[in-house]
Amino acid sequence: MKRLIPIIALILMFAGVNCFLYFTITRRLTNNFGGTDQLKNVDVREFLPFEEESDLVRLDSSLRFGSNDDLPVLDGAAALVPVYAAVVDNCYPEDSVKYEGGEFSDDNVYGENFAPDSAMQYHNTIRGFNAVVDGNVDLFFTAHPSAEQMEYAKEQNAELEIVPVGREAFVFFVNSKNTIDGLTADQIRAIYRGEIKNWKDVGGSNRLINPLTRIKSSGSQTMMEHFMNAEVEPHRSPLSIFGGAIGYSFRYYISGMVADENVKMLSVNGVFPDKENIKNGSYPISACFYVVYRKDNDNENIPKLLDWLLSAEGQKLIEESGYVGL
Repeated sequence: MKRLIPIIALILMFAGVNCFLYFTITRRLTNNFGGTDQLKNVDVREFLPFEEESDLVRLDSSLRFGSNDDLPVLDGAAALVPVYAAVVDNCYPEDSVKYEGGEFSDDNVYGENFAPDSAMQYHNTIRGFNAVVDGNVDLFFTAHPSAEQMEYAKEQNAELEIVPVGREAFVFFVNSKNTIDGLTADQIRAIYRGEIKNWKDVGGSNRLINPLTRIKSSGSQTMMEHFMNAEVEPHRSPLSIFGGAIGYSFRYYISGMVADENVKMLSVNGVFPDKENIKNGSYPISACFYVVYRKDNDNENIPKLLDWLLSAEGQKLIEESGYVGL
């Protein structure tokens, strides 16, 4: 019995420490943001052209390229995969999408294995923009390129055409348990400048604010830099990781592509970011998204595809894909 007492005491000590860590750290961090503050890749498998189960808009398109046509190679940001994948599905021949190994595989970083000669690619914002500048991709669907990306194009002596094709809202989101449903634009800027550090200062609970940021030159980060006038390095307490997070992205990416019931989008200046408020201009942080291509690209099907995107049919595809037409 004397030998068992120290063993039991040790077990109880470890159990006590683990309980303490769970209630003081683990549970608070779990409740911090419901997992949405973690990096998430788009499940490209849901948006593959010519697959019956794909979540793509399908129209009776008047524009149909053939297998012998010089097909513009399309790429785009994660948040716009549903748009450009639907363009391929509606306007391209089925044999234009090819995979290394013969079939789609999600066994890599971006969840894609498009072959080099496939008319659809998925490099995401940073790699994809460089691909269009370097001439490996013809058309890139994106938010407006960042200053760094435009500088890269200049260094490569690549003049670009940047054509608006649709509209989207830039949104801020929090955990669904957060009592805050909306903020003003000035409050959001004050949070990211470190001037407001606790949710109680904007009418919420007494809890530190954890302002999250995105990868440099991503579409969301570029938009945030514009919103903040380039002041996007939050001055936050090291203890803010124990608080409640706030993040930012684009509306349909949050509400449609990585929809999570534990997350809610915030109203800004009293206006909620839905499609109607983007259309009528009342939501204060909306912006165009674009197709980018090199001016010296002489593929004759590029202007045909752009004309179609800006036509009633193309705008219908954008609308029905979950975004807002021009």
